[in-house]
Amino acid sequence: MKSSETLLVDISGGVMALTMNRPGANALNFEMIAALQTAFKQAARDLSVRCVLLTGSGHVFSAGQDLTDVQKAQGESYRAHLLRTYNPLIGQIRELEKPVVAAINGPVAGAALGIALACDLRVAADTARLVVGFSGIGLAPDSAVSLFLPLLVGLGRATEYAFTNEPISAEQALRWGLVNQVVLAGELNQLAWELAERLAQGPIQAMGLAKRAFNKAVLGNLAQILDYEAHLQDIAGKGAEHQEGVSAFLEKRTPHYQKAGS
Repeated sequence: MKSSETLLVDISGGVMALTMNRPGANALNFEMIAALQTAFKQAARDLSVRCVLLTGSGHVFSAGQDLTDVQKAQGESYRAHLLRTYNPLIGQIRELEKPVVAAINGPVAGAALGIALACDLRVAADTARLVVGFSGIGLAPDSAVSLFLPLLVGLGRATEYAFTNEPISAEQALRWGLVNQVVLAGELNQLAWELAERLAQGPIQAMGLAKRAFNKAVLGNLAQILDYEAHLQDIAGKGAEHQEGVSAFLEKRTPHYQKAGS
């Protein structure tokens, strides 16, 4: 697979390194999502790929879905959008019977948080900030965030950060088990690559079977949750709160949800 403008691909030493590459916020657009889906398809069938390493270019992992991209897709419901984008991508990450490592090099929010949480291991820079994000524009969690976040940090914390949209620091994320390691930002790329290479040299079949067992044990309802999230997002996407949230975001102002709900 060749690199695209939005996704850089490098295969070396058994590791497929994927770098989301939309300078600035690495916001996910339809082109990048499709490129990620294609990359994970290749990772599944290419025997030379024994581990996938996912990160973002610059100092941001990804700010999540590009809202302007969604607005351009007039007529497509949020449910239809999720069924062709994030739902299959999250499924691919979990079904790939090879290790998937996320190197969280900076802020991550929204659907990108779901992608990071779907990975098997997460190594974060000390500058990383994890934001649930959806309530900031009047939406409900999707991309399996509603499953992964309470599973990893507990229902109370998940609810707090979904409702308040406050950032979770790298150190908090480490204490709560959202990430496996926190390293200095300048050392992240090297250490994450070394981890991915070490995993690539391991017993991949055994790791894949362990991943299958974990999926069965604690993520057996993943497909149903993704489908239900898409249903709920369709409701939220048609609401006045979402319209106000998007308008406020584009106008760079504080949203007025009380007026939207009246």
